[in-house]
Formats: sequence, C-alpha cells, structure tokens
Amino acid sequence: MAEFHGVKATEVYQPKPAVVQSNTLPIYYGTAPINLVANPADAVNKVILAKDINEFRAKLGYSDDWKSFTLCEAAHAHFVESEQGPIAFVNVMDVTDTEVTAPAAAVFVDGLHTIDKQGVLKATVTVADGSTTFEQGKDYTLTFDAAGKLVIAIVSGGAIPAGTNSLQVGYSSLKSSNVTASRIIGGTDAQTGERSGLELIEDVFLETSFVPNLIVAPGWSHDPVVAAVMVAKSKNINGLFEAHAVTDLDANQKYVDISAWKEENGYTDMLQTNTYPMATYKGRTYHMSTLVTADMVATDAQNEGVPYQTPSNQPITADGLVYADGTPVRIPFDQANALNANGIVTAIRWPDGFKAWGNYTGAYPEYKDAQRTFIPVRRMFSYIKNNLVLRHWQQVDDPLNRRMIDSVVDSANIWINGLVGAQYLLGGRVEFLAADNPSSQLGSGKAVYRVYVTPPSMAQEIEFFVLYDASYLAVLTA
Repeated sequence: MAEFHGVKATEVYQPKPAVVQSNTLPIYYGTAPINLVANPADAVNKVILAKDINEFRAKLGYSDDWKSFTLCEAAHAHFVESEQGPIAFVNVMDVTDTEVTAPAAAVFVDGLHTIDKQGVLKATVTVADGSTTFEQGKDYTLTFDAAGKLVIAIVSGGAIPAGTNSLQVGYSSLKSSNVTASRIIGGTDAQTGERSGLELIEDVFLETSFVPNLIVAPGWSHDPVVAAVMVAKSKNINGLFEAHAVTDLDANQKYVDISAWKEENGYTDMLQTNTYPMATYKGRTYHMSTLVTADMVATDAQNEGVPYQTPSNQPITADGLVYADGTPVRIPFDQANALNANGIVTAIRWPDGFKAWGNYTGAYPEYKDAQRTFIPVRRMFSYIKNNLVLRHWQQVDDPLNRRMIDSVVDSANIWINGLVGAQYLLGGRVEFLAADNPSSQLGSGKAVYRVYVTPPSMAQEIEFFVLYDASYLAVLTA
C-alpha cells in the first residue's frame, strides 16, 4: 500500500434501518366487561393492545358471557387456545350503558353476598338496612370473584352489626343490548376530532406503531352495514396502509341459502374474507370469523409473518359446526365446495380435526383473477404495499438525486429478492422507468417506481389418474 501523508476524508453511505413489522395484527371491535377494570372509562373507544390473557383482563376485563361481551371470545381464541399475541381491541361499551337494579333484600351468609349478575359497576352499589346507608371500604368491601361476579363482604368492626343476614342491595350493571351496530361503526366528532368505533382504525398505527392487518367484529359483522364499513376502512388506513376484513355471514341462514344471501347483501369485496357458519369447541360457541382470523395469524407466524399461505386446510379450534341458534349443522363436502365456489370460507371435518376450508375472497365468483380472488395472493399484495411504505418512509424528503433513486431501487429489490429466495414470491422486481418520471414531475419532487410481483397461488386442485397396467401381471410367472 502506498504511503499517505496528509489529511483525507472518505464518505461511506450508511442507509437507515428499515421499519419492519414481522407479525400479523388483528384488530377486534366489540364489547368488554369494563366494570372489572380499575378505570372503566379509560377502556372505552380506545385502541388497546394486549399480548396475553392477563393483560387483556387487566385492561378490558374478562367474562365467559360472550354474547354480552364479544371481545372476550376473541381474547380466549387467540390467547388461551392459540397462544398468540399481540392483538388489538376496541371496546365500544360505555359505563353509561347500564340498567338499574333497585335496592332489594339480599341474603348474607357468613358476612358474604354474591350478586348473581355480570357487569355490575362497583361505584353504583348501595348497601343499606332501611335506615342507614353503609359506607364502602369502612362497613363493607367489594371484590370480583373468578367468574366476574361482585362479592359484598361485611367488614368486622364496621357499622353493620355482626350476624346480619339480610341487607338492602342496589346497583347498576352494564347492559349490552344498549350497544347497537351504529356504535360499532362509530364516527368522528366534528368538534373535537375524537374517533370512535371503526374509525379508530386510524389510531392503531399512531398509538402502537403496528399496522393493523385484519379487521374483525364477531357478533356484529353479519350486519351488512357493519361489514360494508369494515371493508371501506380496510382500504386506506392513515392514507397509507391496506388491511383485510374478516366477516361473518348470517349464521341464521341455512347453508343452502347462504350463497344467495352473501350476494344480495354485498359481501363481495376483494379485501374481504367471508366466513360461515359458527363453531363449537369444548362447550363454547365461536364465530367463524374469530377462528379463521386465529388461523390466519398462526399460518402467517409459521412463515415469518408473511401471509403467502392460505388459511384453508389449516386446523381451527372447533369440534362442531352450528347455526346461530346452536342447532348442529353438518355441511357435506360437496356443499362446502359449493360455498367455496361462491366466495365463502367454511370448515370441514377431516380425520385429524376441523379445518378452515376455502381460498376465495368475497370478490369471487364475479372476478376470477388470482390478484383479486385468492385470499393469500390478495393479502400478499397488501403486505407488499404496506411494507414498501414502512421500509422507504425514511427516504421521504431526501434530495431527489441519482443516488436516492438508485438507493430505493436497490434496497427494494434486495427485499423483494429475499421474498423470492424464501419462496414467498415466485418472482419480483422494482424498476424506475423514464416513461413514468417526466422531468416536470421530477422537478416537482415526485418519483414513481413500478413493482412487479407474483405471489404463488395455492394447489387448490390435485388430481390423480389411476390406471390398470396389465404389464404387471408378468410378476405372476416371473
């Protein structure tokens, strides 16, 4: 090496690390037993991220009454049955959604009385003997048992006489029937800008830095208006990102009628996976959207968070299929395929258990191309678009020179090539073309790139031809 004498400086280009998200994040909308948390008002119309069932209990409460508290179904499916996380939730039930139970005689045994009702709000409880209203914390305490029911315990030495076996107890409790589809849909307050319901999809990335990938509302998405808004919100999150709505079709409909119901009610979008009917597991009843979403998360997790594999033919947590009223339904295999052929994901029973069954988005059968109709292909396009935004955001406002242009092309192609190498894509490339970038546009600070990708379709049909080969008869005389 030649000897150097003097001062020199060498510039080394050091790209900023790309922002990546390696997991699929579902966001669920519904109701939760917020009476069980320390500050119920803090759990209303907020994006709440939970990584396990304990965190869910602490932030939103938990109850086995899934009809009243729909988010608990999702929490149990993801955290308990599938051990997945994190999951995002939005509870729309308010502390004002209550019904009042007037003071009435309550029996105390050994100084204890359990209110046999879910959703009781601690702050509303009154305990009296007809002449005196007693003080919480001094004369009695309130605690929730494991089933979510409120236990009143008489405090020794308080104003309530020892041996008391009857007191007047009144309270207010959450009333889930007050919550309607319009609350799930929500909106934006014109005066304050505060969002509620499905509008809170805009807050997920702002609050958590996670892009929501799946939008789910079990117990609500069989309402065509709710489903339509879910799809609409999935298309342009923060003006940047794209998600996928997992919706339930009406499980009150017979399976021979549900395909027509799906078309008549507009469950026909390419960013929509339609599921049907409902399922049972160990005495619990799940909406199919919950189980298919958990299936998607589990399948993606096996592939580094890349949604290139279909959820179809993957195991779900089910031991039976039912209509909405709990009546068992047995869908023959050919009828399950007929549902698939109308853009409906259902479930079939195979010797090793129940599996999700169906590859088509709601856009099928109106559209036939893979990009709009195959669930994993459609989700891969959303995944690639979202990740291009995340990975190249740091280059916004950099000088628009040749190095910047080549840097985007090079780094995007390296990432795309990685997806190809892992066989998540059959092929792909990123190009900067002069035809897309006239000088007037470049002078205005806009650069356009073309991204070509081919996600793999699934082996949806495998056929064997079985023939009789008489030449093998020769073994009899060999």
